[in-house]
Parts: sequence; structure tokens; C-alpha cells
Amino acid sequence: MLLALLQANAVVLDTEVNLGTIDQAAQRAASAGARLLLTPELFTVGYAPVRVRAELDPDSLPALRARLQDIARRHRIGLVYSLPAVAPDGSWRISATLLDRDGTVLTDYAKVHLFGEGERKAFGAGSQPPAVVDFHGIKAALLICYDVEFPEAVRTAATHGAQLLLVPTALSHGFDAVPQVLLRARALESQLHVAYANHSGTEDGCMFLGGSVVAGPDGGLLASAGTAAELLLAEVSVDAVDAARAAVPYLADRRPEAYRAWGLCGS
Repeated sequence: MLLALLQANAVVLDTEVNLGTIDQAAQRAASAGARLLLTPELFTVGYAPVRVRAELDPDSLPALRARLQDIARRHRIGLVYSLPAVAPDGSWRISATLLDRDGTVLTDYAKVHLFGEGERKAFGAGSQPPAVVDFHGIKAALLICYDVEFPEAVRTAATHGAQLLLVPTALSHGFDAVPQVLLRARALESQLHVAYANHSGTEDGCMFLGGSVVAGPDGGLLASAGTAAELLLAEVSVDAVDAARAAVPYLADRRPEAYRAWGLCGS
């Protein structure tokens, strides 16, 4: 399956511009034969947690979600997008959604590990594990940005059957080791594909790294972006996951009963 990642600069709270960027990327990705487009964390509203929480009208969110569903439907491409979501108790979450190519919602996820003072001031943390769903023959799950830096989160998805981990992110300049080292380790140790789509440029004073990547289940880089806006393409496959897990059966050889005896949870 050909996967596309959007790396681009969003305009904070200019949803028309940001939706236009996603629409153009979806058209280009579909024309290239991609089955799925992954976009960065909070891209539709821009990454500025405190401003977004203070200035975004939550009543606008259903219309934004409908517009994103229309983009997927018109271009006949699966789409991962990230938006704020309002929980039943009125608190806000950072969410990600996987749409099928007809605009149907396949799964939603709320970010569990919030990063920095801004996110913690503006949003509450989710608590539910990532669901694993079938996307045209490959088992996929969602995490968001900082979540993927925790091995427990990735391993949970893998042990529930994930073969492809889709990660919208908003990683700032100076954290080059995250996509180049840590992401590859996560892919290798849980033997799945990890796709990581980041912002580029500067938004509300935050300079983003770019550096979006797709890592394979052997830890190798399948695709890697620079610092500028880019549409990144990479092939992912179930066969590659099966081969990695057959060669070195990390998941099958786990000893969760021993880990629990050591006092470790989530193992």
C-alpha cells in the first residue's frame, strides 16, 4: 500500500487555508496512487494549544470534521486528521481520526501523553488505548506525537495486532533524534511500520523540525523528509511485518508474567 504524509506549515486558526492545504495534498496523493494521507497534529487549526483553546469556537468542530470527510470522499483516499475534541465532561482533548476513502470514520483516538505547559493548560489527557482497525488489508492504529516516545503505547498497539502506526505530530526544532533514532527503535522493537507526519516552518512562534519519516518493521527508514514542506510517499506492507516478526519474534517471546512480577505494568 502506498502511504502519503503531508509535511506543511499551517496558519493558526485559519481553517480555510489549512483545509485547502489538506485538499491539495489529498489530490496529489490520490493522483500518485496513495491509499491514505496522514496529516500533522492539529493541522486543521494550527498548532498553538493555548490560542486554539481560547479562540476556537467548539461549535465549529462538527463542520470542520464534515469538510475533512468530504475531502476524503471526493479524492477517494483514506485520511488521518487531528483536531481538538470536546469530551462529555466539557474538557478538551487532542484527537486524531482515521477516515476511509468514502469518509467513514474507522477510529478515533485521544492523546494520552501531553507535552509541555501549553498542551497541559489547554487540554486534558485521554486514557483509552489505541484501537486497531483494518484499513484495506493492513491493521492500523493511531497515536499522537509525544505518545509514540513511550514504548508502552507502541507495544500496546502491536500486541493488539497493529501493523501500521499512524502518528500526527507537532515536533519542534532541536529534537532531531526523535524521528531519526527513537521512531526507528519503536518500529524495530514492536516490528511494525511507523508513519510520523510533522509540521514545517513556524506557527505562533514555534519553529518546527519537519523531518517526517516512515520507518519499517526492521527499523529501516522507508522515507524521510527535510525541513521544508513536502508530500512524502512510502510503500508499507503486511509481508514486511510478517517477515520481521518471523526473523526475530520479539512479540511472541515476551514474558509479561515476569515483567508483572518485576513491578512493571503495560508490558
